Amino acid sequence: MVNESEGGQQEKDLVGSYFLELWRSKSKRAALSHTKDVEMMKLDDEGEELEEEEEPVPTELDTLNSSGGFSIVLPNKLSVQYPSVNLHGHDVGVVQANHPAPVKRLLYYFEIFVKNAGARGQIAIGFTTEGFHMRRQPGWEANSFGYHGDDGLLYRGQGKGEAFGPTYSTGDVVGGGINYTSNEFFFTKNGQVVGTVEKDVKGRLYPTVAVHSQSEEVVVNFGKDPFIFDIKVYEATFRAKQQEVIEKMVIPQTASYGIVRSYLQHYGYEETLNVFDEASQTSVPPITGIHDNGFDEYGVYALNHRKILRKLIKDGQIDEAFGKLREWYPDTVQDDTSAICVMLHCQKFIELIRVGQLEEAVDYGRSHLVKFYNFKEYEDIVKDTVGLMAYEDPKKSSVGYLLEDSQRENIADAVNALILSTNPQVKGQTSWLHSYLERLLKQLTACILEKRLSNGNQGEAFHLRRVLLANNI
Repeated sequence: MVNESEGGQQEKDLVGSYFLELWRSKSKRAALSHTKDVEMMKLDDEGEELEEEEEPVPTELDTLNSSGGFSIVLPNKLSVQYPSVNLHGHDVGVVQANHPAPVKRLLYYFEIFVKNAGARGQIAIGFTTEGFHMRRQPGWEANSFGYHGDDGLLYRGQGKGEAFGPTYSTGDVVGGGINYTSNEFFFTKNGQVVGTVEKDVKGRLYPTVAVHSQSEEVVVNFGKDPFIFDIKVYEATFRAKQQEVIEKMVIPQTASYGIVRSYLQHYGYEETLNVFDEASQTSVPPITGIHDNGFDEYGVYALNHRKILRKLIKDGQIDEAFGKLREWYPDTVQDDTSAICVMLHCQKFIELIRVGQLEEAVDYGRSHLVKFYNFKEYEDIVKDTVGLMAYEDPKKSSVGYLLEDSQRENIADAVNALILSTNPQVKGQTSWLHSYLERLLKQLTACILEKRLSNGNQGEAFHLRRVLLANNI
């Protein structure tokens, strides 16, 4: 059984380790950015990988996996011709792209220009899986889809087509796309959407074209040249529809105000909280009940102390913050080798560098930071901090992130959480790490990622920051 003092120490250790990991994630991100490798991996604020290495995209036609002599891919690898006379249904000239359509995005789209409809105009555009029978039109075999020019029918996994759109011939530009969010294929003709159809296959799909009668020739555009169809407008329209659905959702004012109020309480923004409360009572109609909604059960704990400490740290007054902690919460800094003390001592060194007091920084490092080199768990943090001394312009270095305001915020958040963890009413809990609002957003992220996983891990990765910025929040 853990006694009270041991429990308190465990909570302090949890706070320290959590915010040290946030520090490390920013260090990794800064190092990647500094070495121009940031596109290889992106990290969120907690160091979680959000995107794998950038996906390869189709750029040309595959000349190796071909349909024999029933299609000729020209040297530019973007044009395909049907050179002979077809004798039966299997004499199809099918060509796939050199890569499958990328999946970690909202949409994928490509186009073909029908340079010559040939004898019968039996041209098709669509998507097929790896291993597709290259002597069959896209849509005639399972897990394939095709929009055919001679009859305007859509074929999906069988030899019988269904009414879909107009025919197309010489001079027409036809496009095929995948909307991963709505899980649909869509096809276009001359810049206009013809129609959509459910995408009921989760495997990787190759953009595919087919020719099937003498002299047919098409030119493929994988995006090197501007599309006839305005794919950006299409994407923006789809996003606007999604936003319209979201905006129609009704959240009770007491709930939304309660969530915001709990956030202000959690992080010690006392003055803003008071203004917020006053505004809520003078709104028309006044918002009632926000003080009794369950959100502020523990948020008022040490609110004034946390406000003062946050301001001191954000102003770079680390010695003063240390002094207040020793006065108000001596147990939190009793162990000078704890994670929170390491972060505060490092921040003091950073503030000295910020104002150009290099000699004082050296003295402070010798008297307060050297001892932390004996702790393996702090070695990387201390090295980054001391590394500021190595650069003439540290702001432009790989450790320049330490001089950003977000670094002060991280330290202030760590101290704030540490004080909340001393609340005897929440011993053994971790609610002091995140506000209600942040926990709701984490749950939202988890739900969206789970939905994406159920769709074969296809579709746009969810970045909360991007969503908020896109909506000017």
